[in-house]
Amino acid sequence: MIFEYDASEEKCPLPLVNLRLLLKKMQKDDLCVLTIADKGSTEDIPKLLNKLGYRYNQSLIDNGRVKITISSK
Repeated sequence: MIFEYDASEEKCPLPLVNLRLLLKKMQKDDLCVLTIADKGSTEDIPKLLNKLGYRYNQSLIDNGRVKITISSK
């Protein structure tokens, strides 16, 4: 399953909190595609993913928006 979450209009900590809920729902072979723009989120979310041991790819889309594709553990 692919979870998509566009949090580009939301401010930290809301994207972080909602991402934690999505990560709990993810099962083997699931993906989560997250779009964020808030400076706090672009710093805090990769730290969280590293801490929890998730693999992810991060890329700049446009106008400061960042897309993070997260693989299940």
